[in-house]
Amino acid sequence: MQNTLDLLKKATEEQPLPYWTKKLELSKNTLSTSKIRGHLSPAIAGRLAEFLEEDVEHWVMVAALESERDSACKTHLLKRMKDRVKR
Repeated sequence: MQNTLDLLKKATEEQPLPYWTKKLELSKNTLSTSKIRGHLSPAIAGRLAEFLEEDVEHWVMVAALESERDSACKTHLLKRMKDRVKR
């Protein structure tokens, strides 16, 4: 999995979107809107990762970086994160 929409896809393979909306105590359209925007918020990604028994800190970081504008800092952190995952 490379991005938060991959995490959401994994979740919806286990349970439908309305299940996760209720489980995460979100408003009705939050996850649909996230899909349109192309990423989850760090809080939603972290909580979803927790339910899926994934690395919460990793997914919070992925979500935070996805929401950042392109910059040298973002590029550096993305590279660092990819190197960390390879280990």
